[in-house]
Amino acid sequence: MTGTTYFRDMVQTITERGRKLWAFAPRAERLPSGILGLERLCEMLLSSRGEASGMALAAEILQQWSRLSEDEQRDFMLLLFEKFGPDSKRLDAAIETYRAERTSRAVLELHQAAEPRRQELIRRLNLAPSGISTLVSMREQLLRLKTDTPDLETVDADFAHLFASWFNRGFLILRPIDWSTPAHILEKIIRYEAVHEIGNWDELRRRLAPADRRCFAFFHPQLSDDPLIFVEVALTRTIPENISDVLGETRAPIQAQDARTAVFYSISNCQAGLRGISFGNFLIKQVVEDLRRDLPKLDTFVTLSPVPGFASWLAHQRRSGHSTVLSTEDQAALGALDDAEWPNDPARSAAVKTALMPAAAWYFLQGRSKDGRPIDPVARFHLGNGARLERMNFLADGSSRAMRQAHGLMVNYLYKLDDIETNHEAFAQRNEIVAAPAVKKLLRSDKPGRRLARAKEPNMKDNQSDKNKANSKELDS
Repeated sequence: MTGTTYFRDMVQTITERGRKLWAFAPRAERLPSGILGLERLCEMLLSSRGEASGMALAAEILQQWSRLSEDEQRDFMLLLFEKFGPDSKRLDAAIETYRAERTSRAVLELHQAAEPRRQELIRRLNLAPSGISTLVSMREQLLRLKTDTPDLETVDADFAHLFASWFNRGFLILRPIDWSTPAHILEKIIRYEAVHEIGNWDELRRRLAPADRRCFAFFHPQLSDDPLIFVEVALTRTIPENISDVLGETRAPIQAQDARTAVFYSISNCQAGLRGISFGNFLIKQVVEDLRRDLPKLDTFVTLSPVPGFASWLAHQRRSGHSTVLSTEDQAALGALDDAEWPNDPARSAAVKTALMPAAAWYFLQGRSKDGRPIDPVARFHLGNGARLERMNFLADGSSRAMRQAHGLMVNYLYKLDDIETNHEAFAQRNEIVAAPAVKKLLRSDKPGRRLARAKEPNMKDNQSDKNKANSKELDS
């Protein structure tokens, strides 16, 4: 029996004993049903002092939550917002005390009074057996609900705050995934794959079994059979420019010791309820260390990454009557994109490439979101990790998803170990995108529209400087 299983069984035993104690405890009245009953249970949990009874209460609350309809779950989240915020009287008193005497004791009391009661409630709910997995599912639903209910943003902030501690890198376990991994975990790899769909078990075997393939995943001790995030790695001699070089059924495998390049070709977040909790940067760095230890001849670490937002951005530029990126000639050439057969016509494909690649360079190097960051979420992730935009690959992925999202475009981000920290600082401090000369050359300057776009860029950043929001959502992975 593993330590995790033993601990889980022990918690379950304590919880069952707590249920019996709680069931026979005298109560002045029966608890009401629905949200009112859950509110009373939550208050009881916050006032509980016994561990067994606390576990039993937490388990009861989470079980009732799982049986609620979507509307009732929204009401429960609003309950957390309205009734389980900071104790206003205590907070007012702490503020007055701090104003009168700025001592360390006053600061501590102010800090404790300002903490919403729902944070302690969530901590105590985590006492239940499988509490953390239920709370992750609860936040997944919360992320959906807050789209139409802005008040729930503060509730989500408390979940995210606690999850950032509970899923800290120090608690995560890196495990290799291979063809000998238990089937119930391999089934989840198939289901969670978010970049290049795995159609069946044979396809999964081609990604895990050969000597030139690796896969690694982060697990949490309380979710030992459910990966948080995983990365698929191809060991190659050179940097690939097409996904078929990596996943093609007819490719010729090589021996791992003959590889010089490690290609991260798919990174998939598995738990929607952990969106915004960063794992990917730790995962890549840890995998690089492990690969270098096992295969000292590896000297290049690179991705072959999708560009999920490029097609929609380009469509907007094409619809715009005054695009600062596309010339009249570009617009005419890109009209071929409306015909799904354009890649099969060499002449039209060449014309599309001539217009599309400079536009892609603008998208990466100068395009910005409203908060002043690069438009593409995958770019934000890798550039924020210290990678360099190394190469853009035209028609690198002909799958329906890639054609729909990026007209087949893929890019290589290079993790040059000696430059990672410098690149990260350039991006984090100055919002500077480090790119290879070949990418920069694609950013043409011979058209007035593009000169105008670059001239406006500094002003756009200045205008956004006061609007930047303190959030770290894009993981996102």
